[in-house]
Amino acid sequence: MTPPPIRVGGFQAMSLCDWPGQIVATVFCQGCPWDCPYCHNPQLIPPRPETPADCPDWDAILDLLQDRRGLLDGVVFSGGEPTLQRGLPDAIGQVRRMGFRIGLHTAGPYPGRLARVLPLLDWVGFDIKSGKADYDRVTRVKGSGARAHASLRLLLASGVDHETRTTYDPALLDNAALARLRAELAGLGLDRHKMQPCRTTGTRPRDP
Repeated sequence: MTPPPIRVGGFQAMSLCDWPGQIVATVFCQGCPWDCPYCHNPQLIPPRPETPADCPDWDAILDLLQDRRGLLDGVVFSGGEPTLQRGLPDAIGQVRRMGFRIGLHTAGPYPGRLARVLPLLDWVGFDIKSGKADYDRVTRVKGSGARAHASLRLLLASGVDHETRTTYDPALLDNAALARLRAELAGLGLDRHKMQPCRTTGTRPRDP
């Protein structure tokens, strides 16, 4: 049996909020290399190989998508972090051949992998965690800011339609850190960037 191209951690057959203005199905990819304490999908962080029992596997998802041709505008690959999956280009290709437009949610931890899939994408939702100097504190991974900003530059140069947003934890980013972030965003010309405080519902318990 051929292994699936990606590890699936969840699937939503219809979503109105994962790609602005589009009716989509959303594939949640399992695994993320970063460990943001306010993550609202913490069950998707560990890179476990098996599909959860309550989630269709990849072949079942393809069958479901086949039945929804003409009903959905596109399919979004979310996570977790989709670019963690080395088989993401193959998975995208399978879905594109059905006639679906493709969206991607990413925080940009793998610039090289993002560069390979950008030509296959119609839209990207890019999560900017913080200003570059504050990334390591947010993601708890050294060097994450350089990788994220390299990915962001690739996206901005690609011409692919996109939305950038920051969900921030006031316990991690104070007013000074938010000011640094806004200055960097202004320097990049991101005048329509969305910023919002995180919600605590569904996140992991915090250390006392």
